[in-house]
Amino acid sequence: MNIQPKHTEPLILSGRDVTAVLGPTNTGKTHLAIERMVAHESGIIGLPLRLLAREVYTRVCEKVGAHKVALITGEEKIQPDGARYSVCTVEAMPRETDAAFVAIDEVQLAGDLERGHIFTDRILHLRGRQETLLLGAATMHGILQRLLKGVSVVTRPRLSHLAYAGSKKLTRLPRRTAIVAFSADEVYAIAELIRRQQGGAAVVLGALSPRTRNAQVALFQSGDVDYLIATDAIGMGLNLDLDHVAFAQNRKFDGYQYRNLTAAELGQIAGRAGRHMRDGTFGVTGQVDPLDEELVKKIEAHDFDPVKVLQWRTARFDFANLDALKRSIETNAPVEGLTRALPAVDAQALEHLSRDEDIRALATDARRVALLWEACALPDYRKIAPAQHADLIASIYMDLARHGHVDENYMAEQVRRADTTEGDIDTLSHRIAQIRTWTFVSNRPGWLADQAHWQEKTREIEDRLSDALHERLTKRFVDRRTSVLMRRLRENTMPEAEISPTGTVLVEGHHVGELQGFRFTADQSAGGEDAKAVRAAAQKALAAEFEARAERFGASGNGDIALGSDGTLRWIGAPIGTLVAGDEPLKPRLVLLADEQLTGPARDKVAARAERFVNFQIESLLKPLVDLKNAEQITGIGRGIAFQLVEHFGLINRRDIAEEMKSLDQEGRAALRRLGVRFGAYHVFVPALIKPAPAGLVTLLWALRSDGKDKPGFGDVVHALASGRTSMVIDPTFDKTFYKLAGYRNLGRRAVRVDILERLADLIRPATNWKPGLGQRPDGAYDGQSFMVTPPMMSILGATADDMEEILKGLGYRAEPKPAVEVRARLEAQDNAAREAAAAKQAAEEQAEQAKA
Repeated sequence: MNIQPKHTEPLILSGRDVTAVLGPTNTGKTHLAIERMVAHESGIIGLPLRLLAREVYTRVCEKVGAHKVALITGEEKIQPDGARYSVCTVEAMPRETDAAFVAIDEVQLAGDLERGHIFTDRILHLRGRQETLLLGAATMHGILQRLLKGVSVVTRPRLSHLAYAGSKKLTRLPRRTAIVAFSADEVYAIAELIRRQQGGAAVVLGALSPRTRNAQVALFQSGDVDYLIATDAIGMGLNLDLDHVAFAQNRKFDGYQYRNLTAAELGQIAGRAGRHMRDGTFGVTGQVDPLDEELVKKIEAHDFDPVKVLQWRTARFDFANLDALKRSIETNAPVEGLTRALPAVDAQALEHLSRDEDIRALATDARRVALLWEACALPDYRKIAPAQHADLIASIYMDLARHGHVDENYMAEQVRRADTTEGDIDTLSHRIAQIRTWTFVSNRPGWLADQAHWQEKTREIEDRLSDALHERLTKRFVDRRTSVLMRRLRENTMPEAEISPTGTVLVEGHHVGELQGFRFTADQSAGGEDAKAVRAAAQKALAAEFEARAERFGASGNGDIALGSDGTLRWIGAPIGTLVAGDEPLKPRLVLLADEQLTGPARDKVAARAERFVNFQIESLLKPLVDLKNAEQITGIGRGIAFQLVEHFGLINRRDIAEEMKSLDQEGRAALRRLGVRFGAYHVFVPALIKPAPAGLVTLLWALRSDGKDKPGFGDVVHALASGRTSMVIDPTFDKTFYKLAGYRNLGRRAVRVDILERLADLIRPATNWKPGLGQRPDGAYDGQSFMVTPPMMSILGATADDMEEILKGLGYRAEPKPAVEVRARLEAQDNAAREAAAAKQAAEEQAEQAKA
């Protein structure tokens, strides 16, 4: 540990063998430095960001081999034995070196209020034996020439043109755009909007770990997303494939206050647009006002106000005691062009700790004071209050001063708290900040008893947390499905589609929606441009599938197709059409449920097959009605009754056609009976239609013509009929027409199936002792005859005595009270008559059998 520097601060420094390579972004300065370094036997290059140091380290390794290159940052050290080249962050660069070559990148940061004094120190003091390059903005030209006598200045022009493109809405920004904001909340809000509208965005924040930032940059560079939402971190030499930079904010907090960005800062960031010989553009978006003409001219011409002063802090620290150290830090700048830097994080921490009696009791000699100053160099990755950061440094320092190293148990507990990948973006970001603190501690020489173990442990945890954070950012701000699909569409390539047996559609392995029959429904989670991309990709991929399905449907059997009670035609469960009313009751019209993609011969083939199936259902299930409609052999009154049966779907109350029945001759009756018509005591009807399937189709056809599908009870009565019920209690909320269509007659509070009512008539007839000439009334009753209601009558109706009275009244009978003696006699007579009738029927059947034999 060097307690005192070897040299005092000179007033004027030599710039001999120092070359300043200055110019705007995209001038190839960093590339030049790498080429010059590997041309020497040894070299060291300092970069402003750990992220950029990593990128340059990789490039140097590719040129000379990893065994010759070291990477040195505050949190990471890769130092192969015999390494000839070192890639560092500027903070990790030594103040002296024996390397033949030295380069310092982005030297204009010497004017930065927070880090500027470190850059200034390296600019003024660090030299290569043979060559030194200072790389940065042209604004450093004058100040470097004043401070470094004899420095050689080389200016390099930008390789491409940078032009102002004005103001654009966030949703109208072109592809390959970086949108710049200066707070995490604003960056995340913009990224969320871009995800919804454009499929996704990568995110780059200074608070992200280098590994996470690298992964996010790779996401953008690969083309998986076309938008990068970033802070001004992208202005520091990151090589990005950008066409446009849009400022969503132009004010930032610089560590001390909120202020507008300077023209030079805007130019540094805007200059990331365009690469090599490809031109770039910049502009504003969101709530930022258009840039004024003078500012635009400065940025386009890279003409910015020169840097007047550099931030400076002495390197001659007095470690005699704490107060002496504090006084030495406050040393004023020795020459014009340098200004004493504001207290940095380490100086603020020292100020807090110097007031702690326990710390003062330990820092009693130069070695202990120097050790405290070294501990104060711990970066504030967590961005917490200075007092809290100082407390952490105090814990580390007391261990170092008392035991010679940080307590292993304390270190283990702090690392353990950060060692979990659960949580959201903010939680993971906080944990990464924590572990970076301990990664830094593990890389300080002599701070830990088992330094190698903790370097490996903290690096492994930081990598896992960084990967988890990248995954959370990608999951939140990138719709992988949409980004892949949009890229495929831009490339005009055929996406690979996969359709599961249940209709799930996967395009390029991503769920995009459901294909039911000939209709595609996009994923409901898609919106805006997302939905457009999903639909476009799906339609492009499914074009061949529609053709193939049309062929399969055209050749399918009736067993694969079904007509639902709601009029929906389904093919293997998928809806492919629906019925609507046609010009005639038995000829509904079919409307296909298919996307516009089903066109031409394929659509004609589907329509023809669907219509054939519907016609088959009507002609088979409702064959008696079809035959009645087409029965040309029936004439006269019979023809009229046949017409009414078709119009009323096979059921007429006999009393409604009493006059026609009187006029209908036996020949006409016989012709109608041959077509399935039954002439009952109360109804003229077609028994074959009083079955679940025909009754359901009849109900549907009536509903189509009468707008009855939305009426209460549609379908319910048919379902009840399918259960085999002979009667049911009428639901007052249902449309009563549905009962009739299902083959029931409403009588009182019950609806009774008409064939059951005719069986009731068969029981009533022998009970009346009816003889020819007594006369049957139009309502089916018999003048002058009476009968007793018996249990068998109630049984076939499933009715109570009260129900029975209402039913019979509905059929035209009237109740009369009788004395008990007469009731018993009549019941006995009815029973005898019933037995006699049964015996006569049995005898007749036996005679018939004998006649056949």
